[in-house]
Amino acid sequence: MAYFDSASSAPLHPVARQALTASLDEGWADPARLYREGRRARLLLDAAREAAAEAVGCRADELVFTSSGTRAVHSGIAGVLAGRRRVGRHLIVSSVEHSSVLHAAEAHEADGGTVTRVAVARTGAVAASSYAEALRPDTALACLQSANHEVGTEQPVAEVAEVCRAAGVPLLVDAAQSLGWGRVNGDWSVLTGSAHKWGGPSGVGLLVVRKGVRFVAQGPADERESGRAAGFENIPAIVAAAASLRAVRAEADEEAVRLRELTQRIRARVPSLVPDVEVVGDPERRLPGIVTFSCLYVDGETLLHELDREGFSVSSGSSCTSSTLTPSHVLRAMGVLSEGNVRVSLPAGAAAEDVERFLSVLPGTVATVREKLGAPVTGTVTAVQEDALVVDALGKRCPIPVIELARVIGDVPVGGTVRVLSDDEAARLDIPAWCEMRGQEYVGEEPVERGSAYVVRRVS
Repeated sequence: MAYFDSASSAPLHPVARQALTASLDEGWADPARLYREGRRARLLLDAAREAAAEAVGCRADELVFTSSGTRAVHSGIAGVLAGRRRVGRHLIVSSVEHSSVLHAAEAHEADGGTVTRVAVARTGAVAASSYAEALRPDTALACLQSANHEVGTEQPVAEVAEVCRAAGVPLLVDAAQSLGWGRVNGDWSVLTGSAHKWGGPSGVGLLVVRKGVRFVAQGPADERESGRAAGFENIPAIVAAAASLRAVRAEADEEAVRLRELTQRIRARVPSLVPDVEVVGDPERRLPGIVTFSCLYVDGETLLHELDREGFSVSSGSSCTSSTLTPSHVLRAMGVLSEGNVRVSLPAGAAAEDVERFLSVLPGTVATVREKLGAPVTGTVTAVQEDALVVDALGKRCPIPVIELARVIGDVPVGGTVRVLSDDEAARLDIPAWCEMRGQEYVGEEPVERGSAYVVRRVS
C-alpha cells in the first residue's frame, strides 16, 4: 500500500518512535514536583522545549506545548484578541486558512467581533497588498498560514508580516504544513504547529507567542505551560515531537529536492495521461510533497475508493467526499474545479516506483469511474437542434450536473445557450471551471424557484 496522504498526517518518524519509547520510562512523573522522578520529567520537558524553540527560531520561554495544533490555533487567536481588546475586535484571515482558523473566526463573529476574509488568486496565494487594504485602526490580529494544506501553495508570510508590523498589528502564522521543512521567514508575532504533520505523534501542538505581544489566556487559569495550555503535559509525546522535528529538519533539504522532482513528475504527466484535468496550486511557490488535481466528470468519493483498491491512499476536496456536500472552501476560494479532486501528498521516503505505478493506474481508474457515470467522450459532437436548451439536474449531485451539460453543449449552435438547473452547491464552482477548461462562455447564475440556473453559451 502506498500512503500518499502525509498532509493529513505523516507516518511516525523512526526517531519519534525511539524517543517516545525511551521517555515512557523517564517522563511519566509530574514535572512540577521537586522529587527525583519529577526532576527527571522536568529535564525532559525543558530539553524538548529548547529543541523545538531552536527549530522554530524563538526563545524557549515563548513556546508552550498544547494538546493539538487546533488547540494551539484556538488558544493563540483567542488569547491575542483578548489581549488587544482595547484596540478593537477586528480580525483578518485569508479565505484558504485551515478550518481551525476559520472556525475561530466564526466564533469571534458570533461573539460580536468583525472578520475580514482576504481573497486569494487562482493559485491559492494572497497578496500582501490585500492584507494592507484590510487593515483598520481597530484590527486586533491578522492570521495567515505559511503554506496551504490542500494545494501546497506557499504564502508570502514575510511580506504580510512587514505590512502588519508597520501597522502595529500582530500576525499569527499557522505553520502546521511547513514547519517540518524549515523555519517561517518574516517578523511574525504568533506561530502554531502540529507534531503529527512532521512525523511526530498526534496530540502535540506548538504555540509560540513573541515577547511584547499582548496575550490573555482564555478559560480557567492553569499553572501549566505558562498558563497558556491547561492540563498535565504528555511528556513522552512532547519529547518525541521535538526529537522528530529535529530529525526531519536534518533531512529536509535533501528530501525536498527528491520530493519536488516526484511531484513535478505528477504535475506534468497527469494532464497528458488523463483528459479534462486541471492541476491546481502555484506551480513554483509550493511545498515539496503536495500536488493536487481535479478531474471533470468524476465522483471524487468513487475515485478515492477505486484508488484505494489499487493500493493508494490519497485524499480529496470534492464535495462528494464530504458529509456537507459542499466543495472544499480552499478550492471554492481559488475558483478552480472541485469535482474529482485528488490531493497527493508524499511522505518522506516515498518511492519513485510507487509514483510511477500511481501514474500508470490513474488513467484507467478515472476512465472506469467516468464510464460508470455515463460521462461524455472528449471530442464527441452531436447534431444541432435548438438555440437554447434547459438541463434539469435538480436533486443530482456532483459531477452529474456537469456531465449532463457536457452531453448537450453540442446540441446548440455556436452562440446558443444551455441553462443548467441545479441545487448542488458544487455546481456554482464546477460549471464555470468546466467552461474555462472547455473554451465555452459562462454567462452567469440566475435564481429560480429551486436552486439556481447556470447559463452557458457555446463558443466553439
